[in-house]
Amino acid sequence: MAAGIAIKNKRAGFEYFLTEEFTAGIILTGTEIKSVREGKANLTDAFCAFEGNELYVKNMHISEYKFGTYSNHEPKRDRKLLLNRRELRKILTKTSEKGLTIIPTLLFINEKGLAKINIAIAKGKKLYDKRETLKTKDTRREIERHRED
Repeated sequence: MAAGIAIKNKRAGFEYFLTEEFTAGIILTGTEIKSVREGKANLTDAFCAFEGNELYVKNMHISEYKFGTYSNHEPKRDRKLLLNRRELRKILTKTSEKGLTIIPTLLFINEKGLAKINIAIAKGKKLYDKRETLKTKDTRREIERHRED
C-alpha cells in the first residue's frame, strides 16, 4: 500500500527544461514520513540549494500529521538530501553555470519503505517555450482522441 505513493511536481516539466536526474534519499522526522505516506506533500514551489557541502530541499510543504502532538513538524522546513560525494560535486559544478537550478520532480516511497526524491538539473523556459509545450501537449491529446474513435 505505502509503496505506491508518488507525489509529482507537475509544474516542473512545464516551467523548466529538465536535463539530468538524480535520485536522493531525504531525511524526514517521524511525523513527516507519516504525512508523506498519506500523500500529504506538495513539491510545487520547492527547490534545492547548497548550504556548505550539503544539499537541502527548501520550500517543500509536508502537511502536519493529524495525530501528531507537540512533537509535530514544521510544514516548510529545510530537509537534507542524501547523495554521495561524487553526485554532489557533479551537481554543484553543473549548477554553477548561469541559469541552471535544481528542482525536485518526484517524491516517492521505495519498496523498502524509505522516502526518496528525484531531483533534476533544470533550465528555466521562456514564455514562447511554454506555449510550444502546450501546443505539443494539445496535439498529442488530439491524436490520442482520434485513435480511440
